[in-house]
Amino acid sequence: MTKENKVKFVIKTLQELYPTIPIPLDHKDPYTLLIAVLMSAQSTDVRVNQITPLLFEKADNPYDMVKLSVEEIREIIKPVGLSPMKSKGIHGLSQILIEKYNGEVPQSFEALETFPAVGHKTASVVMSQAFGVPAFPVDTHIHRLMYRWNLSNGKNVMQTEKDAKRLFPEELWNDLHLQIIWYGRQYSPARGWDLEKDIITKTIGRQSVINSHPQSLLNRK
Repeated sequence: MTKENKVKFVIKTLQELYPTIPIPLDHKDPYTLLIAVLMSAQSTDVRVNQITPLLFEKADNPYDMVKLSVEEIREIIKPVGLSPMKSKGIHGLSQILIEKYNGEVPQSFEALETFPAVGHKTASVVMSQAFGVPAFPVDTHIHRLMYRWNLSNGKNVMQTEKDAKRLFPEELWNDLHLQIIWYGRQYSPARGWDLEKDIITKTIGRQSVINSHPQSLLNRK
């Protein structure tokens, strides 16, 4: 199968599995999405969705957020991990939003990436999900699957993002990045991976990855 046909197969399979795509992080506007994505670093969406209502009950906009101290924010968000850095980031970016952007989240990668605790991936999620701007945020699931599917060499997330943007049509980026995340969680996880259920990897996957799977090793015995 050519790379072009592999890409078409991925798109078709994902569209069949996820015709409507749930948004992983609960939010009501660009600001609450930005805070939720920042909190999700090295945590799970499930955990973040349990904690954000507690935080947003006290402050769901930058003006109320800066009224809380960094310590108060840290105490609320402690269960998501990395709370010292995240609480400073949340407080700091809320202050910047008020001072420079009238409390509104800017619709620009460059502006978002200047905020404390906001990297390229966080900015990409906000730009795609809050503003509909084409972006391809690469998380651990996408990085793993692009390697398993032999569509990227797995060198680093920046390379994976470049490869994804080169291979997939721009108008599908925002849907695809979410579809791949859901697929990775359901059918191609890092642990407890069942190759038989993982139709995409089984069909187009990197041969060395398929050969190293316990099910393949058993079949060869």
